[in-house]
Amino acid sequence: MRGLFVTGTDTGVGKTVLAASIAAALRARGERVAAVKPVVTGLEDPPDPAWPAPADHELLAAATGCAPAEVTALTFAPPLSPHLAAELAGSQIQPAALVMAARAAGARASVLVAEGVGGLLVPLTPGYLVRDYAVELGLPLVVAARPGLGTINHTLLTLEAARAAGLTVAGVVLTPWPAQPGAALASNRATIEALGRVEVAGLPAVGPAVAELAAAGATLPLQRWLS
Repeated sequence: MRGLFVTGTDTGVGKTVLAASIAAALRARGERVAAVKPVVTGLEDPPDPAWPAPADHELLAAATGCAPAEVTALTFAPPLSPHLAAELAGSQIQPAALVMAARAAGARASVLVAEGVGGLLVPLTPGYLVRDYAVELGLPLVVAARPGLGTINHTLLTLEAARAAGLTVAGVVLTPWPAQPGAALASNRATIEALGRVEVAGLPAVGPAVAELAAAGATLPLQRWLS
């Protein structure tokens, strides 16, 4: 498959915004884009006034022009790790089915944007991590990370965990990245790039409108990451 796998250093670091921006930008270029996310949890959470966006699978669906059910068939109300959300709902997550769905989506498109859940070591089942799912898909990894204090450690740990499993890291994206970063943010970016031996980009704050997502995604080195 041709595509990218978007993961993050933690939950709430902008993975879905990044994945939707990438998908929308590629679609605006004329690519046939599919997006998948294995599981979505937290649907019972009230909307964030600072980010009035739809649920993750709905935002990815809007960015690619598909139905939310094509992004994921597994949704849970509580904001919990997928393995626990499924257990409490009395259901089972089948890793083979997740991989099969992603490969089928990739076969229907020219590029697949896959987004993980939380960080790489989040369990989808008690014995199957997001990292295992990423390894089976075999796509280059793009890591979403916060730009501020603590990001160096979190990001370098994520890179280490990815490479230990044989994943190829295409880049890191700090988001939201300000138009005029201060000395601390600039240093964080340069330090991650040097110690992590990885290209680091910035994604500005962006709203959920598809045109905004596409414009933000177009600032990223997508062609280089996909090649």
